[in-house]
Amino acid sequence: MPSRGDWDPRLRQLGEYIRMRRRMAQLSLRGLSELAQVSNAYLSQLERGLHQPSLRVLHAIADALNVSAEALIAHAGMAEPVPADGSSTRTDTEEAIGSDPELTPEERDVLIRLYRSFKQQHRSIA
Repeated sequence: MPSRGDWDPRLRQLGEYIRMRRRMAQLSLRGLSELAQVSNAYLSQLERGLHQPSLRVLHAIADALNVSAEALIAHAGMAEPVPADGSSTRTDTEEAIGSDPELTPEERDVLIRLYRSFKQQHRSIA
């Protein structure tokens, strides 16, 4: 298990957001784990930022909390938030990934997030 200093701050932020939304929904850890169909122990680890959840788990938690999975991902800083006016901020590369019929929606999401993280790293180096 990684030491506290090695934890990804985005995972900790995601976990804190999930915990806050769970408490706002007045759900116990066990209640949310049952609704999302994930183990109580795993959900506890997610809330503490110890694991990066799969897209399936994120979608299940988002559904159980009545929020969008995109909001969970964006809140954790793992993707760029969608503008309130619905306008697209996608690049040509993101559009190509998003329209590839051979990829599943989950694969598209992962590739777009990976592409954005590379762009962000490049910007911080330049």
